[in-house]
Amino acid sequence: MKSRSTTIIGLIHNGMAAMAGDGQITFDDTILKTNSNKIRTMQDGAILSGFAGTAADALALYELLEKKLEECSGRLPKAAVELAKEWRTDKVLQKLEAVIAVTDKKNIFLLSGNGDVVEPDDNIVAIGSGGSYALAAARALIFANPKMKADKIAHKALEIASDICIYTNNIITVKTIK
Repeated sequence: MKSRSTTIIGLIHNGMAAMAGDGQITFDDTILKTNSNKIRTMQDGAILSGFAGTAADALALYELLEKKLEECSGRLPKAAVELAKEWRTDKVLQKLEAVIAVTDKKNIFLLSGNGDVVEPDDNIVAIGSGGSYALAAARALIFANPKMKADKIAHKALEIASDICIYTNNIITVKTIK
């Protein structure tokens, strides 16, 4: 059986960080769950993170990210690099199948086991099965209405992705940092 991940979009726009995720978990061509929550807060709500991939792997990475944040005094850029370095070089961690989106309202990153620490130019990160659709939708929404709030953009972008991607549904969780 092949697991398909949820879709996550995160962005920083007009002084607000938002992250949204759909709730669908699919194995092969079967929907097993429709209301999963893959968005988490860290550092007493100062950091949002979301994952695409296997839940157990992502939870292990969340724990490691929290440890790195503590070691780096809450500095997300440094913690992200340290996580990526360890994820890439540790023989056990290398096998983890997940991608993480993380933001602290100033910075937003996509982290992967390949050692990727990507900080996008436009402050929008999208991961998972419908990530490309959500990314395109968020960019279009910002272009069409630059005053739109980040949480509304994230929600609407996922709605649009759910209309296109069969592995993305419209049961959406949105969390923000203001």
